[in-house]
Amino acid sequence: MNDFQLDWQRSRRTGVPEAVLCEYKSPTQVAAIIVAASEKGERLLFTRLDESHFLALDFAIRSALDYDPLSRTAVLGGSMPVASTGVGIVAAGTSDMSVAREAARALCFNGHDAPIVADVGVAGLWRLTERLDEIRMFRVVIAVAGMEGALFSVLAGLIAAPLIAVPTSVGYGVAAGGYVALNAALASCSPGVVVVNIDNGFGAAAAAVKMLSMR
Repeated sequence: MNDFQLDWQRSRRTGVPEAVLCEYKSPTQVAAIIVAASEKGERLLFTRLDESHFLALDFAIRSALDYDPLSRTAVLGGSMPVASTGVGIVAAGTSDMSVAREAARALCFNGHDAPIVADVGVAGLWRLTERLDEIRMFRVVIAVAGMEGALFSVLAGLIAAPLIAVPTSVGYGVAAGGYVALNAALASCSPGVVVVNIDNGFGAAAAAVKMLSMR
C-alpha cells in the first residue's frame, strides 16, 4: 500500500492543482509518486526537488520530467499552452532568481505566462524606475526580495496592482534566513501588500492564480 494519496480533485475544488513537495521525501517516494501519476496520465508539479535527488532517480523516471535545477522544480506530463494573463514577477537581485523561477514555473504549469523583471533592487533605484512602465502593465505582481526587503514597500507605493511579497532567505548577519525581509513585508506601510512565507515562490504563484481567476 502506498504511503501517499494524490489529490486529483484539488484543481476543481480550489482552483489550484495538486503539487508535490519533494524536500522531505526520499528519491524512492518521489519515484513512486511519478509512477502513480504516469499510470493515471496526470500532469504533476514537483517543488523543492534538489538536483542530487533528481539525479538519484532512475534514468527512465528522470526522462519523464521537465526539470529545472535553478528553481528545483519538475513537471510531469509535458507543457500546456500558456497565455499572457497579466501576472509578472519582479526580483530584487540575481540571488533571488531561484525563488522567482519557482513562481514562474508554477504559474506556467497553470497556464500563465509570467515574465520576470530581474535585478531591480532598490540599492540602485534607477534600475527599478527604468522598468516601471513595464511593471505597471501587470494585473498582479509577485515581488521577490531578501536582505532588508525594501523592494516590497517601494514597489507597492508605485503601482496599482496587488503585490504578493515573497521574502527570500538571501542575506547575511541579521538578515540571514529571510526573517528581516519577512517582517519588512508584514510591516510595510504601503497598502496592497500581501505576504507569503520565506522562499515560497509556489505559494505566491498559487495566490496569483486565484486572484486572476476571480470574475
